[in-house]
Amino acid sequence: MTRDTRIENVVSSIPDIDDSTPLAAQLAEDTRRRMTLQGLQYPKPDRTRIITVANQKGGVGKTTSTVNLAASMAQGGLNVLVIDSDPQGNASTALGVDHHSGVPSIYDVLVDGMSMAETVVPCPEFPNLLVVPATIDLSGAEIELVSLVSRETRLRRALDDYLTQRDEQGLPRIDYVFVDCPPSLGLLTVNAFVTGREVLIPIQCEYYALEGLSQLLKTIEMIQAHLNRELHVSTILLTMYDGRTNLAQQVVGEVREHFSAQTLDTTIPRSVRVSEAPSYGQTVVSYEPTSTGALAYRQAAYEMACKLQHDH
Repeated sequence: MTRDTRIENVVSSIPDIDDSTPLAAQLAEDTRRRMTLQGLQYPKPDRTRIITVANQKGGVGKTTSTVNLAASMAQGGLNVLVIDSDPQGNASTALGVDHHSGVPSIYDVLVDGMSMAETVVPCPEFPNLLVVPATIDLSGAEIELVSLVSRETRLRRALDDYLTQRDEQGLPRIDYVFVDCPPSLGLLTVNAFVTGREVLIPIQCEYYALEGLSQLLKTIEMIQAHLNRELHVSTILLTMYDGRTNLAQQVVGEVREHFSAQTLDTTIPRSVRVSEAPSYGQTVVSYEPTSTGALAYRQAAYEMACKLQHDH
């Protein structure tokens, strides 16, 4: 009996639980996910996938999604690079890497032309997850970039050079690059859009969720037309989902109706564990691996890896 058949047998033996007991239903769902994901190796893409994670609306779970999807993929055996392009440096904090002022960071790459290889550090929890940290210096980069030559393409060139260097040195290929953006549409975000080939948009399951999305899509279209023809929205991830509310279900229905091909089946629930993990310098995937939030992110990452593999 193969491993997959054994897991299928165990998963199918977990009884369905009446939805009138939400806690029990959640426990059954978590058990199913845990069994399915245990020891799973994620499919490797045929080339490096570069994904910009963006939403100019703050507080939608953008950085949280970036670090937890990246950690899930690293745990699944993929080589991942996270570029923290947000001056707040929250992705750097959650991935446990040093990012005080003076540390070689994305600021040095963008403004001073430093090689990206000099700024890359491994995440302590997952050695195959590399990070380019953001320091507070980045908060002035928007202004400093204005006067620089080819200001919109500096990040893309630096990343392309870094990936080529790794090839030449015989280092393992990076499977996924995630670029975390600030919640605004300034030059840092434009650089991230020019760098990415795909956009992942986290959308919270709350009132006003779709507000501002049309502005973001217009910006992406403008970047496509003038700076990066390859850019497209490949993935939409629904975050902060609370299945007990009609509002959350309405938002999910609306997003799936408008973006059926891009929206992942997996939704990310509201979770205390997900929120508190960064204060320990960790992602929820390493902080509380069996929690509902960690399992949801691992499932979303696996779905994403399979979906992108299938789409290309």
